[in-house]
Amino acid sequence: MSEVQEENKALVRRFVEAQAQGDLDAVKEMMAPDFVAHSLLPGQEPDRNGYLRATAEYHAAFSGIRYIIEKQLAEGDEVVTSFTARLTHEREYEGFTPTGREHVLTGIFIHRIAGDRIVEEFAEGTGLLELVEQRLEQEERERERIEQELTVARDIQQASLPKEVPTLEGWQIAPYYRSAKEVGGDFYDFHLFSEGKLGLVVGDASGKGVPAALVMSTTCGMLRAVSRALDSSSPGEMLGRVNEALFPYIPPNTFVTCFYAILDPKSASLSYANAGHDLPYLWHGNDAEELRARGMPLGLMPDMSYEEKEIELDAAEGVLFYSDGLVEAHDPRGQMFGFPRLRALVAEHSDERSLGEFLQEELYSFVGEGWEQEDDITLVTLQRSGSLR
Repeated sequence: MSEVQEENKALVRRFVEAQAQGDLDAVKEMMAPDFVAHSLLPGQEPDRNGYLRATAEYHAAFSGIRYIIEKQLAEGDEVVTSFTARLTHEREYEGFTPTGREHVLTGIFIHRIAGDRIVEEFAEGTGLLELVEQRLEQEERERERIEQELTVARDIQQASLPKEVPTLEGWQIAPYYRSAKEVGGDFYDFHLFSEGKLGLVVGDASGKGVPAALVMSTTCGMLRAVSRALDSSSPGEMLGRVNEALFPYIPPNTFVTCFYAILDPKSASLSYANAGHDLPYLWHGNDAEELRARGMPLGLMPDMSYEEKEIELDAAEGVLFYSDGLVEAHDPRGQMFGFPRLRALVAEHSDERSLGEFLQEELYSFVGEGWEQEDDITLVTLQRSGSLR
């Protein structure tokens, strides 16, 4: 073997030793200005400065680094070095959680030398497999934890929704609910009052996922508690009481829109109040009109009052309560379903089939195949089906 090849092998040994010691000045001194590393991790720069940063990060995460050179071969301007490395994982490194254990890595370096400087480095090793397996196990545990939390949140949400739909002679009530994620912020509920009156509520907690579901569940519980305590025919008072109860506990920048109506099935009167929710539609004949009432969403500010209004439903008339997930759905071209479309569909609906089913079919026709639902969708239809006794 030539003297130059022996010198190259010695240069590589000093280079590896300086890496083990974390002596970046010595490492830099042995690197050519146009040095290129071919085996860095994703996101690390392959030039000299990137290599030095990667080495510094490596030493910040691992302690007690020792390289044992097993064998070296030199041919031409290249040196092949097989090695064993021992190191202890003390801090997070490239997403790998520290183990505090000593790891043993085996691998091969290939260095190309020109003019007493290292120009290129290739590296192959097997010891990182243990860290990769550890990371995969960590990610799997995290997925399992998230799935468990989602299961709990989904159970809480399902428990918050009504188990049965009230049956009232001369009336048809039909709910439809579909969350965009495993859990969501939409809700609907029914409250039974004295004298046979029925409270109907549709709401939407801001946000999505688990936080929205927990706010939704809390709001549902408060509405039920207040409805039992008041046994009231005043939807405005209901919303006011719930707003006062919810405001101190709701997270910042969070709110709940809610439309509350109370039906007297004997007189066909429907009194209602609105806490910032999308306006329901009253359909009669070939027309649809909005049920308007002023009021701020729940949880935003204390001491809120809610305007009340009242209508009387004639035979075959009905009301559609819904959430914004319906009107804000988009077709493949980005066009929104929108309020004008919804109002027109409600007006043209006939008694031959359910309004809820009709709107679902129109929505799926509008969004097309492969639609990714953007928000929760809730529909509740209330229709007077005949004469009252």
